[in-house]
Amino acid sequence: MVTCWNSYTTERHSLKSPWSRKKRRQPLSRQSWNGLFTIEGRFRDGGIKFLKKARSGGIEPSIRADVWPFLLGVYDLNSSEEERNAVQLQKRNIYEDLRRQCQLLSSHCYQGNMLMNIDKINGEARYDFNEDAYSAANSEDGSPRLSLSMEGSDVEDQPVYDRTPDSASRNSDDEVDDEEECEITHFDAFLAETDSSDSESSYEVLKRIPKLNPWPTNSPSSKPETFSRTVEDYATWQRIIRVDAIRADPEWVACSPAQASVSLELSKQAAEAVDLKNYDHLEPCMIRHASRLVSVLEAYAAYDPEIGYCQGMSDLLSPILTVMEDDHDAFWCFVGFMRKARHNFRLDEIGIRRQLAIVSRIIRSKDAHLYRHLEKLQAEDCFFVYRMVLVLFRRELTFQQTVCLWEVMWADQAAIRAGIENSASCRMRLRAPPTNDLLLYAIAACVLQRRKLILEKYSTMDEIMRECNSMSGQLDVWRLLDDAHDLVVTLHDKV
Repeated sequence: MVTCWNSYTTERHSLKSPWSRKKRRQPLSRQSWNGLFTIEGRFRDGGIKFLKKARSGGIEPSIRADVWPFLLGVYDLNSSEEERNAVQLQKRNIYEDLRRQCQLLSSHCYQGNMLMNIDKINGEARYDFNEDAYSAANSEDGSPRLSLSMEGSDVEDQPVYDRTPDSASRNSDDEVDDEEECEITHFDAFLAETDSSDSESSYEVLKRIPKLNPWPTNSPSSKPETFSRTVEDYATWQRIIRVDAIRADPEWVACSPAQASVSLELSKQAAEAVDLKNYDHLEPCMIRHASRLVSVLEAYAAYDPEIGYCQGMSDLLSPILTVMEDDHDAFWCFVGFMRKARHNFRLDEIGIRRQLAIVSRIIRSKDAHLYRHLEKLQAEDCFFVYRMVLVLFRRELTFQQTVCLWEVMWADQAAIRAGIENSASCRMRLRAPPTNDLLLYAIAACVLQRRKLILEKYSTMDEIMRECNSMSGQLDVWRLLDDAHDLVVTLHDKV
């Protein structure tokens, strides 16, 4: 971890750009972090200093596991250490219940109950994120989340970021054959032989899992849910999760020596626990990482069946698993992350289109000449940054750059949740006000940084898209954030 941190600080202080003359603030250190709390474990100022530090410099890697639950809303900023311990225990129990539910769903797959409604298995229960959830009250249009389904037999041939309706459509009469079912799920023998009393026990387990109500109870547009999930949907998600888990990027390994040193025996045990197959070509650390991806993503699919699982979600979870050593902690951080990101994975793409429209408005407001050029190329909808929006720059930045960007973005969102941005004194001290759309300002800044290249060399949207999809490792994340904050200062009220 020390080696990784030294290279991190060296990278940050070797910027060669007009922004390098700005005094770069140091990331939040362990010493500073420990000094923020009272003897009861509460933030002395409600978390204001903590969020300002995270917004300006990010987090020192050695304390990320302690800090991220605050940034992602797992812990309340006003909570005490005792309260957080109670919350952690409760959330651990809920995660374990979700894993039992995954086994129960797998047992129905094995028994051939593919068309059974998941809600029936859950005792007609719905999940409810409560205060941690991103409900339809916060969505763009309040419409129901549409079902995502993909042709199971062609999972490996599907483009990872193909979100067109045709690529996700499926004939409702198609059925998963017996061979595929056997490959999808293998479960403990006691589940296969569950008697009526065991079923009642499983039902009691399911009743303890929080309910999800995607409709705002105080909205005049509230109406009953129209989506329906079946065991077949869950089986499809399982297949895709396992394919994506095996293909996970090993870039994180250098930044987590403890997780990288896992033995082959332990990694195989982890794989067997989630019925992961076809991993012989992987190193032990990647076998365990893939197993953790399966465990957490399956639990999330059961937790949020509206979204379930879509390709690309594993890209968002992988850095969280690298930082959080316990699966239940990683799961709840992922739930907090998905509070906003889940709308990227809706089949109707309303969330994606809304964000692309904001990027387009930022570019139009900042650079009318560039925007007119994009109009000529019929690229003013900014579809060429689709992948950046979908997986939040994960494919364009290195692992360390990605988590730095996300930390600043999460700090903005945490400040807004806590109402800190509404304080006049805080606004005066901040160079740019917190925004829920910092990612979109960063994407617009990335395009504007390539203004000359786009104007002089590119004559089609495809050429611009190739440029955007080939910039991995070429970006300066701190210059990008400086540019994004400059855009927020000048355009936030207009956009």
